[in-house]
Amino acid sequence: MRILLVEPFFSGSHKKWAEEFQRFSSHTIEILSLHGSHWKWRMHGGAVTLAEQLNSDNDYVKPDLILATDMIDLNLFLSLTRTRTSGVPVAVYFHENQLNYPWSPSDADVKLQRDNHYAFINYTTALCADKLFFNSQYHRDAFLQELPRFLKAFPDHQNVGTVAGIVEKSVVLPLGMDLQSMDKYQKEPAQKPNRAVLLWNHRWEFDKKSGTVFQCAFPTARAWD
Repeated sequence: MRILLVEPFFSGSHKKWAEEFQRFSSHTIEILSLHGSHWKWRMHGGAVTLAEQLNSDNDYVKPDLILATDMIDLNLFLSLTRTRTSGVPVAVYFHENQLNYPWSPSDADVKLQRDNHYAFINYTTALCADKLFFNSQYHRDAFLQELPRFLKAFPDHQNVGTVAGIVEKSVVLPLGMDLQSMDKYQKEPAQKPNRAVLLWNHRWEFDKKSGTVFQCAFPTARAWD
């Protein structure tokens, strides 16, 4: 199977996921991507730029499947590439979503009430895709449970009935990870440690509540979020 993987935020964990999928899959994976920066602009304009790249590719071969991620306005991308992507089934992989992802208290879009648009892009993307993959059961449940409340906040024609179709095509597909590079760290300690070991394996960002963990480890120190 030939798969076109469309990733507007090709950096960090998104990039690693895409490249490892390409490396280990038995299918032929072609990646169409943009550098992972300015996430809001990627959700707004990334579809236009990626559509231009696809339409200008003289070596383009129609894929058997398009696999996009949640960072794209899928409807816009498909409409701009309809002469090349018409009839191709489309799946979306949700690494995260803007209905549940915590916003920074300092983000101006929250104060100006402009934050709903990104969640709406996630909604319409889910609406037009043929299949939706979520990286965990928690993520799938959180998104689908929040969606009706989100739509009911609009003044009329809330289209809450569309949620049932989204639920029907949503499944959990955990991330595949190549952990061979970690094998060299698998060493048995010479003796049992006499104190707990605290591991922080997340970004040092506000939404991860790193300050809370820091405070537990160092209660007399000054913590920050």
